[in-house]
Amino acid sequence: MREKFTVTGMTCSACSAHVEKAVSKLEGVSGVNVNLLGGIMQVDYDPAAQSPDSIIAAVVDSGYGAQIPGKAGKKESATAGVPSMEEELKGMKHRLIVSFVFLIPLFYLSMGHMMGWPIPHVFHGTQNALIFALTQFLLLLPIMYVNDKYYKVGFKTLAHRSPNMDSLIALGSAAAVIYGVAAIFEIGWGLGHGDLARVERWSMDLYFESAGMILALITLGKYLETRSKGKTGEAISRLMDLAPKTATVLRGGQEAVIPVEEVAVGDLIVVRPGQAIPVDGEIVEGSSSIDESALTGESIPVDKGPGDKVAAAAINKSGAFTFKATRVGDDTTLAQMIALVDEAASSKAPIAKLADKVAGVFVPVVICIALVTAAVWFFATGDFTRALTAGVAVLVISCPCALGLATPVAIMVGTGKGAENGILFKSAEALEGLRSIQTVVLDKTGTVTQGKPVVTDLTPLGETTEEELLCVAASLEKPSEHPLAQAVVAEAEQRNIPLVPAQEFQAVHGRGVTAAVQGARFLAGNRAMMEENQIDLTAAGETPEALAGAGKTPLYFAQDGRLIGIVAVADTVKPTSAAAIAALRDLGLEVVMLTGDNRRTAQAIAKELALTDVVAEVLPQDKEKVIADLQAKGKKVAMVGDGINDAPALARSDVGLAIGAGTDVAIESADVVLMKSDLMDAVTAVELSKATIKNIKENLFWAFFYNAICIPLAAGAFYPIFHIQLSPMIAAAAMSLSSVCVVSNALRLKLFKPRHTAPKTAVPEEKIKKEGAKNTMEKKIVIEGMMCQHCVAHVTEALTKLDGVTAVVDLETKTATVTGDATDEALKQAVANAGYTVTSIQ
Repeated sequence: MREKFTVTGMTCSACSAHVEKAVSKLEGVSGVNVNLLGGIMQVDYDPAAQSPDSIIAAVVDSGYGAQIPGKAGKKESATAGVPSMEEELKGMKHRLIVSFVFLIPLFYLSMGHMMGWPIPHVFHGTQNALIFALTQFLLLLPIMYVNDKYYKVGFKTLAHRSPNMDSLIALGSAAAVIYGVAAIFEIGWGLGHGDLARVERWSMDLYFESAGMILALITLGKYLETRSKGKTGEAISRLMDLAPKTATVLRGGQEAVIPVEEVAVGDLIVVRPGQAIPVDGEIVEGSSSIDESALTGESIPVDKGPGDKVAAAAINKSGAFTFKATRVGDDTTLAQMIALVDEAASSKAPIAKLADKVAGVFVPVVICIALVTAAVWFFATGDFTRALTAGVAVLVISCPCALGLATPVAIMVGTGKGAENGILFKSAEALEGLRSIQTVVLDKTGTVTQGKPVVTDLTPLGETTEEELLCVAASLEKPSEHPLAQAVVAEAEQRNIPLVPAQEFQAVHGRGVTAAVQGARFLAGNRAMMEENQIDLTAAGETPEALAGAGKTPLYFAQDGRLIGIVAVADTVKPTSAAAIAALRDLGLEVVMLTGDNRRTAQAIAKELALTDVVAEVLPQDKEKVIADLQAKGKKVAMVGDGINDAPALARSDVGLAIGAGTDVAIESADVVLMKSDLMDAVTAVELSKATIKNIKENLFWAFFYNAICIPLAAGAFYPIFHIQLSPMIAAAAMSLSSVCVVSNALRLKLFKPRHTAPKTAVPEEKIKKEGAKNTMEKKIVIEGMMCQHCVAHVTEALTKLDGVTAVVDLETKTATVTGDATDEALKQAVANAGYTVTSIQ
C-alpha cells in the first residue's frame, strides 16, 4: 500500500537523502520518495510488515519529524505540523529583521577601526578591549537566539550521524563564536595580569561579526529562496482558488445557497450568468456559453445545453441553466486536476537520482574537507586564526541546497505550467521521459479525427435538390440509432431543415432502412441494399468510388425504385491534426497512425495528413503488440489515444498520453492527460518536457560548478598562486546566492510558450449562416439607478432575456456591455422594465 507523510526539519537534499535511506531500510518497504520542496514523503510498503507508526519512528530516529497529513497521533505530537508558506515567510521575515537590527551595529563596531569610521571613545584603546569584546558578544546573542533553528537541527542531525546543511552552518558559526569567547577570556587574563600585548593580539581575533554575518546572510538567502519557492506552487494555488465556496441548490422546489461541501450527487443546481460551476454535472434545463479555460486552457467559450456535461470551476458566461450533480468533493474534475498536479510535483524524476546520491555523502565529505583544510593551514603557517577562518569558510560555502533544489523546483514549475495549458503530467518520470521519445503513435479515431461521423457531401440526382435530399434522408434516419443515421439527422438540424414523419419504418440489419414518407416508398442504405432491391445505380456514375477512395461512406437513397441521391458520411480530421503532425516531425519525431479501420479509409486519412506510416485493421487488443514491436527495434515510443480502447497500448508505451479526456481526468493507463481534444497539446507537452529537463540540467550544472569552484577557493587552494581566499562572510553570501539563483532559473519556466501553435482557422461558412448577425455587435450602455449587486443581477437578467443577447454589468462604472443583435430601443425597454434608466448607448 502507499501512504503519504509530511516530514518536518528538512532543509537540504542531504536531509531528504537521509530520510529516504532511513525508511528504505525498513522491512517490507518497497519504495520511498521524499520531496524536499513540499516536505512530502510517499512510502510503498507491506501493511503486514510495517505500520505508519513504525515509519514515523524511523524518520524521528533519523533526526526529523513526520506525521500523516490531517492526523495527530502520539508519534506526531512531538512534531509540529508543516507550516503554511505564509506562516513560514512571516517567521523568516521576523528573524531577518532582528538579525540585521543587531548585525548592523555589530558590523559597524567590529569593522569601524579598520574603516576609519567614528567609534565611541569607550571602545578605543587596550584598556577598553574587554568592553569592546563583550559588546560585540552581546550584540551577537539575539542573532543566535532568533536563528537557533540552525543549531537545534544541525547538531541534532549530527548526533544522529546524518549531518545536513544546518550542521555545516551550526559548526561554522559555533566555531567562530567559541573562538571569540576564548578571546574574551584571553583579554580578561591579559588585563588582569598586565599582559597588554596579549590583550591587543586577541582583541583583533574576535570573529563575532563573522558568526553574526553568516547567520544573517543565510537567513536572507533562505527568505529569498522561500519566496521564490512559493511562486513555484502558484499553479496549484490558482487551481484551488477556482473552486466556488457555495452552490445554489433546488430542494423542495425552493432555491437554497449551501456550502459546496454539502452538495450531494443528484442535487439540482442553478447557475446564473457570471457564476462559477460548483461541481461536475449534466445540464437538465437551459443553455449557456461556458468558459472552460481554467480547466482546459481553451480560451473560446463552449455552447452547452441539456444533456451536455459541465465541470467544476468553469464559468457561466451567459444564460441561466440547471444541472444535476454527478461528481462532488474529491471526485470533481478540478479536485482530480489538483491531485494530479500535486502528485506530479511531489514525485522525483530519474535525473534527480544523481543529485540524491551526491547529497547523501556531500555533508560528511565537506566536514572532512573543512577539518583537513584547518589542519593543513595550521601546520603550514602555525596560525590558528587563519586555520579556523579557512575551515569555517569551507563549512559555510558548501551548499547542498542548490543541489537539492535543482530538480524539484523545475518539476513543480513545469507541471504547473502544463496544468495552465490543460496538460496534466501524472509524474515527474512522465515529464522527463517525454523529451527522449523518438516515435509517436497516434490512434486515429478521436485523436486524429473528430471521433464521430459527420455529413461531408450531398449529391442529389435528377430533379432532387440538396434540401429535399437531406429532408428525405434525415426523415428516414430519424428513428434509427445507428451513428451514420445520427450524423444525417444532425446535419439536417444544423441547417434547420424540417423533417417529415416516417411510417412503416423497418431496419434491415447490415443494409439500411425502409420507410414510407408522404405516401412514397423510400430505401436508405449501402450499395448491397440497392442492388438487392434492383435499384439502378448508373446515374451515380463514379461518385461512390470517389467518395470511398477519400475514406468516406456513401449512403444511397431511393424513392419508388429510383435513385434520388447519395449522402457521404465520414469521421473528419480535426482542424489542428495536420499542423500537430507537422510540428511533431519538426521536433524530429517519427509519426505513426494506428487504427482499426479498413486500410482504404486509413490511407485516405493518411494522404490528407501527408502521413506515410500507417498501421490499419488492428484490433484493440493487438495495438499493444504494435507498440512492443517498435520498442523491440530500440525506439522510445509515446502513444496518444483516448485512454479507453487504447489502454493496453498506452500502458505498454514509454509514455502514454490520453487525449480528449474532457471531464474524465483519472485515466489509469496514461502517464499524461490532455484535457482538450486537441493533438496540438501533445506537441506542447513534448516541448514543455524538453524545456523542463533543459532547465534541470542547467540547475544541476551550476550547482555542481559552484561547489567545484567555491570549496577549493574557500579552502585556500588558489592562495599560493593568486593570493585569493574567501572569508566566512563572503562564503555565507555566496552560499545563499547559489540557492536563490537555482530557484530563479527554474522560475524562468513560467515564461514558457510553445514554439508550435495551431494555425488560426476561419469560421466555417455553415456556422456563419447559422449564427447570422448574432453576437456580431457590441454596445456599452450607461445605466442610472444601480446601487448594489442585486441591481446588477436584475439588469443582467433583463438584458439576457432578450433573444441572442449576452451582457456583462459593471456596478462601479454603472455600465453594461452587451453583445447581440437587439435594437437600442429593445435594450432601453429591457432596462426600464427592470426599474432603471438608460442614459446613453455607445
